[in-house]
Amino acid sequence: MRLVTILVAAASLLPAWQEASVKERVKGVRDIAKQGPGAIPRIEPYLEDRDSEVRWEAVKAIAELGTQRSLDPLLKAMKDTEAGIQTRAVDGIINFYIPGYLKTGLSGSLKRATSSLKSRFTDTNTTIIEPFVTVKPEVITALGKLVREGTDMDSRANAARAIGILRGRAALNDLYEALRSKNSLLMYESLIAIQKIRDLESGPKIQFVLRDLHDSVQIAAIETTGILRNKAAIPDLRELVERARNVKVQRAVITALAMMPDEQNRPLFLKYFEQKDDGLRAAAAEGLGRLKNMADVPLIERAFESETKMSVRLSLAFAMVMLGRTELSEFSPLQYLVNTLNSRSYQDSAEPLLVEAARDAAVRKALYPAIRQLQSTKEEKIRLARVFGQTGDKETLAVVETLKEDTDAEVAAEGSKAARNIAARLP
Repeated sequence: MRLVTILVAAASLLPAWQEASVKERVKGVRDIAKQGPGAIPRIEPYLEDRDSEVRWEAVKAIAELGTQRSLDPLLKAMKDTEAGIQTRAVDGIINFYIPGYLKTGLSGSLKRATSSLKSRFTDTNTTIIEPFVTVKPEVITALGKLVREGTDMDSRANAARAIGILRGRAALNDLYEALRSKNSLLMYESLIAIQKIRDLESGPKIQFVLRDLHDSVQIAAIETTGILRNKAAIPDLRELVERARNVKVQRAVITALAMMPDEQNRPLFLKYFEQKDDGLRAAAAEGLGRLKNMADVPLIERAFESETKMSVRLSLAFAMVMLGRTELSEFSPLQYLVNTLNSRSYQDSAEPLLVEAARDAAVRKALYPAIRQLQSTKEEKIRLARVFGQTGDKETLAVVETLKEDTDAEVAAEGSKAARNIAARLP
């Protein structure tokens, strides 16, 4: 009854809105928003205002209030005819699941509903919800529809980005369709979203994009193929590396092949292991490590001792761990990876390598002391908690539980998240 009363009262105000100036209506939204989340039902009718700037102010306010009751109004705003409003609504939905996203999302720097989104997209797109977070099915459905039918390509691309961030597996068909749009931005964001969802059946469905003429799209397709372990694409990748337009494409191909262990690729890895380009040497080293051919151990060890580039040394350390060097001692390759978690320049490279290595139970157990030792740093504890959160089992759960009692609040929070992620996977 209370909700009906509020809605009737709000509807009775519509004529007054129409008589007021745009400036007055915008001020009205701002004044109502100051009353907090409980005012969302009073702001919602402004989403139907005839002026886009009033609708923009309404969706902006609802997104910033960010409670459970904001989701339905934001889903409504996603149907607006203005791309900026659609984008703000999408970012507001992500913000509900990842608090703080509004500051970094595409709409964060938009000042008006009609502001251009051009050049606001970047390659920095690593945000993703924690595995234990459940997203309402209607949110993913609405995002998939926006990918297909958004006002412009920018709002469609932002919706594709959101699907990846929210792990929207149910919208995969919408992403596949977007790959045929011939719009490079939409195709790129769709590929990154498919990477994040990690449905292995997606591999063959993106294979046709491997020869795209746009560098960023082709490289994203190649990277996604490796992440999805689509071995059916190996012949295509081998052909691409010989005909690559530039070294960036070559790096992507060798990196993708390195993710799909195949002894037939060993001669290729040995060839690129000797290249001057750091990225090619690093990718080849990782490929040799994943092959787990013990004949390569002396080669990898000699290279690790003589290599001067840190990015390549990380890959060589990873290769040695994959080849059985799982001890955690002062100068061991595994300790080198752990130590690098303290480097602002390379910690984001070391962490995923540790995630992959820690999927092996022997490596994971070897890493347990790294968060128990008195000399373990805050960054090591935080990053290892993330590693264990993605790879851990029941035994690991007991290890990360100890982090929840850490005196550092950030470490304790990461320990709690890791425990929830592990628990969500356990039977």
